[in-house]
Parts: sequence; structure tokens; C-alpha cells
Amino acid sequence: MNRITTVALSGAVTLLAGSAMAQANMDAVQIKATDLGHKTWMLQGNGGNMTAIVGDDGIILVDTEYAPLHAKIKAALAQLSDKPVKYVINTHLHGDHTGGNQAFWLDGVPIVAQENLKADMAAGTTNALTGAKTPPAPAAYLPKMTYKDSTPVKVKGRTVQVMHMPTSHTNGDSAVWIADANVVATGDIVSTGMRYPNVDVGDKGDIDGIIKSVDTYLARANAKTKFVPGHGDVMTKAQLADYRNLLGDARAAVKALKVAGKTEDEAVAAKPLAGDIQGRAGVNDMASVNFVRLIYRSVS
Repeated sequence: MNRITTVALSGAVTLLAGSAMAQANMDAVQIKATDLGHKTWMLQGNGGNMTAIVGDDGIILVDTEYAPLHAKIKAALAQLSDKPVKYVINTHLHGDHTGGNQAFWLDGVPIVAQENLKADMAAGTTNALTGAKTPPAPAAYLPKMTYKDSTPVKVKGRTVQVMHMPTSHTNGDSAVWIADANVVATGDIVSTGMRYPNVDVGDKGDIDGIIKSVDTYLARANAKTKFVPGHGDVMTKAQLADYRNLLGDARAAVKALKVAGKTEDEAVAAKPLAGDIQGRAGVNDMASVNFVRLIYRSVS
């Protein structure tokens, strides 16, 4: 056997082993449902949070996590309602929120998203920090129903409003306003639980856009509004206000260094998030390094 064949087989074995490990990890995942009231639930498994809005004739599902969890997600939904999923809404393009798209598409479920999300998924994206490329998505992963600014999505007895949150976490973010339950699904514009949000500057993400979107959430909320973040537990308005202050403080700290003429590497070396900001976020040093770089690249 020649060396090229040996290397190729070795690589294949590694990929198969990695796939088997990933599947084993998914096999252990349990889907947790949190009742938000008025036939609305947050679902958590492995990946981004999902939201289920149950109507009289069907379910609106916000985000789809990963494809290997499809059967478990459907089983969890079956505990909430005997009605089928009528629509899937994607809040942004990352695979931990859209990885199950094809499985729902094969079930005949239309996928709804902002038009930039579809275009960027179809073109492929590049991670601004690592240079890693996400190839163009297969057609079955792509939303078939797109909108520009906002659109209603309806099942019998329930209507949600899907709104574009421009240049925030990504170029094609959507927020889902569930007025009758007083719930907002924010996508990864809001990410908590020992993490900063990902300012995906490779897909036109912007720290100012994230802050502006959070301000919009706060302005439209009342003291009883529940927020389903992209990652983390359900949040109150007061908790979201704390999150907004964290973002503002981080932005101000990095911008001050950029305005002072510091290069990106010099800004990282200055550790502007160390101490209070990093402690409030509950993250490690590397997370702060990455967040400094992303803020530096997006702040003006």
C-alpha cells in the first residue's frame, strides 16, 4: 500500500472516529423544556436554545440545533403537543442553530429567515478569528421563506412577529416577538452562561449593532417579559439590562484603547476586560482575548 493511500485511510479512520464520538455525545443529550406560559416553551439540548410556540393546528419552532438531535427534538415537542411543526424560524446562520434545518425540510416544514441569512449560508462564510471556512450550505438547509425587515408567522390561534436586527451578531439576525406570551427569542445577540456574545465580524457582525438590538429589546419589554437567549437560561428584563451594561462597558474599554492609537495586539496586551468585566461575564482569559479582538475590529 503506498503512502498516499495509507494517509488517506488514516484520515478516514480519524474522521469516522470523530463522527462516532460526536454521535455518542449527541446520544447522551436530553432535551429540556422550560414552560414560559401561554403554550410557549424554551427547549435546550446541545447547541443554541430553541423556542416552541404551540397553536391549535401546529407548532412554530425557533431554531433547530444539530441534525443528530432531530428525533429527540420531535419527541420533546410531542410531549408538548400532538400537532406537527408548521414552521421553523432561524434566528441566524450558525450551525448550532440551523444544523437541523434539513431534517425538518425533509419533514416538509418551511424554514423562515431574514434574506441576508439565506444569501450568506448559500455563499459560505469565514471565521474572522481563525480563518476557518464554512462551505456553502446544501439547498435543503436554506430557508425557503425569506423577509427583509419583518414578517408575521402564523398558526391557528398564534401569531409571532419576526424582525430583522441589522448587523448585530451576524448580517442576518432575527428576533422573534411572541406578544401573547410576552416572550422574545433573541438569538445569539444575547448569549450568557460563562460566555461573551460572538461578534461575527466575518459575517458583518458589529458590537454597536448588538448593543442597539439589546436596547430595542429593552425598550419593547416590560417587567414581566421573558427573554430566550441564544445560549443560557431564560432572562428577565433586569437581567437583560445587566447584560447590556456589560456589553457597553466592554465596548468602552476597548474603544478607549483604539482611540488612543493602540494596535489590536496592543489592545489585547492591555487586558481591558480583565477583572470586573471578565468576572461579571464569568469567562476565562482566552474568551476575553477573543472578545477584545472582535470589538476592536467592529468598533469605530
